Amino acid sequence: MLRFVVRRLLQLIPILLGLSILLFAWLRLLPGGPASALLGERATPDRIAAVNRAYGLDQPIWVQYWRYLKQVLQLDFGDSIQTGRPVTEVLRTQFPGTIELSTAALIFAIGIGIPLGYFAARRQGGILDSLSVIGSLVGVTIPVFFLAFLLKYLFAVKLGWLPPSGRQDVRIDATHVTNFFVLDGLITRELDASWDAVKHLILPGVALGTIPLAIIVRITRAAVLDVVNEDYVRTAEAKGLTTAVIRRRHVLRNAMLPVVTTIGLQLGLLLSGAILTETVFAFPGIGQEIYSAIINKDYAVLQGAILVIAVLYVLINLVVDLLYGVLDPRVRVR
Repeated sequence: MLRFVVRRLLQLIPILLGLSILLFAWLRLLPGGPASALLGERATPDRIAAVNRAYGLDQPIWVQYWRYLKQVLQLDFGDSIQTGRPVTEVLRTQFPGTIELSTAALIFAIGIGIPLGYFAARRQGGILDSLSVIGSLVGVTIPVFFLAFLLKYLFAVKLGWLPPSGRQDVRIDATHVTNFFVLDGLITRELDASWDAVKHLILPGVALGTIPLAIIVRITRAAVLDVVNEDYVRTAEAKGLTTAVIRRRHVLRNAMLPVVTTIGLQLGLLLSGAILTETVFAFPGIGQEIYSAIINKDYAVLQGAILVIAVLYVLINLVVDLLYGVLDPRVRVR
């Protein structure tokens, strides 16, 4: 297992280097160059030359890339053009909200999706199976922003059961240690603050997690239907193993391989796709920050946010690969 982990970690090095080259090239390929993109309508030859000198853009390209790589390794992404704050500080304050939101959406999707897909497959052709297939189709087709507006209008505006926006009630004097509000409430034993943060996560979490839920239901159902007809399951039944053992050891474990792949891909998409949900619920996260950076051409923030999201995506897929090795030992020797 250790060799498998080391091999996967070594494979990350060229992936991350390639990613850094793509991001570096993206800024240099902007129309008119990065200096013109930064200055916009204020761009004049003198100002462009001044920006090029200030940011070292007049140096040879390999010198620029080496300096950029060293800054990235030191987690120095420069300063925001819009606010003047270090990009690292922006990411440190905004990313925890998006990670909390994505985690809530994934818990919602996995907690309902896997059991529903499994029982739908076990009762193929029944009412539960038909409802799950129809429900998953509806879940995939409803746009996230439309569902977010519906949930907000019904449960926050009309019924008043849940808060309509934000991460936490502004009247709560909570202590923030890590900027993960739920975790901070548990660490500092301010349980009311933690519970309030959970309530603020429910509606955006459901809106964001609906499409992954529909996909996980369909993948789980299909995977279980494939596995229950395999020879090794019939062999296990012929050997007289109990139904519970067959389901746990032979059906669920083997059916989880494609489901784990789907969950890994969906978590990465949740991190990068939370912009609409955060905008509808005025949820302060990296999605809102990216939207603001796009509007204001704040390329330093965009570059830092994209790089961190991409690195998280790569790490999530590393965890998926490691789970493969746990679920199927044959993967470790390939």
